[in-house]
Amino acid sequence: MTEVPYILRSSRVEDDTDNNEPGVSGAEVVAFYFPISILIVAPPHLAFSAKCNPLLSLLSNMVSSRAITGVGGAARRYASMPNVRRVLKARDFATVSAVPSTSRSHKVVVVGGGTAGLAVSHNLLRTGRFRPDDIAVIDPAAWHHFQPGWTLVGGGLKTKTDLRRPLPELIDPKLKFYSDSVDVIHPEASSIHLGGGNRISYEQLILVPGINANYGSVKGLQEALADPHSQVSTIYSYDTCDKVFRTIKELQNGTAIFTQPAGVIKCAGAPQKVMWMALDHWKRAGLYSPSKPDSSAIKISFATGLPTMFGVPKYSAKLEELRRERAVEGLFQHDLIAIDGNTAIFARPDGKGQVAKHFDLLHVAPKMNPYDFIKNSALGNEAGYVDVDSGTTRHTKYANVWSIGDASSLPTSKTMAAITSQVPVLARNMLRSMDGKEPDAIYDGYTSCPLVTEYGKVLLAEFKYGGEPKETFGRVLGIDQAIPRRAFYHMKKDFFPWIYYKAMVKGTWGGPTGWLPSTAA
Repeated sequence: MTEVPYILRSSRVEDDTDNNEPGVSGAEVVAFYFPISILIVAPPHLAFSAKCNPLLSLLSNMVSSRAITGVGGAARRYASMPNVRRVLKARDFATVSAVPSTSRSHKVVVVGGGTAGLAVSHNLLRTGRFRPDDIAVIDPAAWHHFQPGWTLVGGGLKTKTDLRRPLPELIDPKLKFYSDSVDVIHPEASSIHLGGGNRISYEQLILVPGINANYGSVKGLQEALADPHSQVSTIYSYDTCDKVFRTIKELQNGTAIFTQPAGVIKCAGAPQKVMWMALDHWKRAGLYSPSKPDSSAIKISFATGLPTMFGVPKYSAKLEELRRERAVEGLFQHDLIAIDGNTAIFARPDGKGQVAKHFDLLHVAPKMNPYDFIKNSALGNEAGYVDVDSGTTRHTKYANVWSIGDASSLPTSKTMAAITSQVPVLARNMLRSMDGKEPDAIYDGYTSCPLVTEYGKVLLAEFKYGGEPKETFGRVLGIDQAIPRRAFYHMKKDFFPWIYYKAMVKGTWGGPTGWLPSTAA
């Protein structure tokens, strides 16, 4: 067995608003509604009183606790490496397989150790129907990232290292973990060939590998991102998300362009979130005035390959209103294709040619694609996404194949919130299928995008298939979620990062439905 090193790290979740949110008033209150029929009213920054309810005590730990987490596996030869401590605690985490080149068989194989992979594998494990190693997880990554937090890093609100964990630390020891890539999937034979040469057989296959950011889709982007002196950045990569706020702080004069490509990307609202926080930062610094944009030191443009600000009409109308109020130039149907020095080159639709724009700061959202092992297999649709039924999440051709999350063909926005509603549907339907029953759970396309519109406020977009709003707080409290609110901001900044590692990756958090019970078919 190969010895695999992991890091013993200290993780803290705490209120950092004092250093990053000038102007947030301490006199306001924050209201949260949870699906267990209680309304929580608390001071800003989630300073809950534990005397009110046990749940408040639990939530207060989100701000006040400092958790030390041990991570398994160590070899003496790694101990001398600087700033790294390792402990031998393998019983706490899934075994990292370094098996000989041979064949292994599992009842369920989950391809992907991201949000969807961890949530669904642990949700299934909690049913009590599976023995140790019945469920296998395959992923070559060493680290698991809370990717929605990268927008907060880009806005100077979080540190990227606080948002990641060693992947094996998050996997239950009753799951078999293959730290390997997928080479080829053979759905007719219900088997997978791994990059390391091993062959894995399965009874049920769950495909949740996510999608791949294609930095090569924009000529010159990779070189610009790698250059520490360039003013080109993106929040879509762990390596570069902290470069974003540095470039925002450094810009004192000139033109800032924020781009969004045509086509499917993770969290379609993220490119705007960074722009709105940058605008607020420059406004507070006296470098930008929405009422006097022509005389401001900085000019701001939003260049999107799409024809509107957002894909859901209700929220798009509000964001367009904000764009006009704040005097942000809208470059619609401008799809970034190349970067040449300080010039961004955009393609226009319908043969309208190309447009070149000078920039002094450029934030890029790259195009994104399915992975080749899906795209080049019989499992993908014409676009390369796993071809599943939009309601049951089951493959349209292979009855023992399932998919949710970014890699799936589910026609909804690809967000963490979507996965909270997709997991229980897939889990229930797959278990019924294993029992010889037909799937009966239906996913309605629920997804959500907490859009930061300035420091201290978030527009909470929640919707389902067809772009129809499905607002949790609108339904319960009668409020309009298209109006940016401070309570939603603290959900985005404080609650979601906390609940993610506390419950979601453990398969126990269902978003608007609250805590998930053990799935029953």
